[in-house]
Amino acid sequence: MAQVHATVLVTNAGYALYLFLPDRQKAVNCGQLCLKSWPLVYEPSHGQVQAGPGVQANLLASVAGPTGKPVVTYNRWPLYTYTDDDQPGFATGQGVDLDGGYWYLVQPDGSPLVPSGLPSSASSAPSS
Repeated sequence: MAQVHATVLVTNAGYALYLFLPDRQKAVNCGQLCLKSWPLVYEPSHGQVQAGPGVQANLLASVAGPTGKPVVTYNRWPLYTYTDDDQPGFATGQGVDLDGGYWYLVQPDGSPLVPSGLPSSASSAPSS
């Protein structure tokens, strides 16, 4: 399911995986409208998510999603893809402030890949 591509996690198909700062490593805080652009990564119905090369299996888990279906987490962050990433290898959602917070790519250690000058926590504001 999850693999490392360069320095960020991607799906088996090569699509970027994102975290949403307002989730605060606790729960999905992306509402119905938000989820249209930022689909959650759900556990497969036929088994658990498998860690690909470079992914720390001990950081993979799940949390109940808005419908009760298990959502894949990495270092307690619910994982999302982005609908504007229309090809593998794209990361057009990186660092955007959309749908109530910032979106970042996920690094292999489970932390957000935060560009310089952008907040690294949900309560932080960008530097000026």
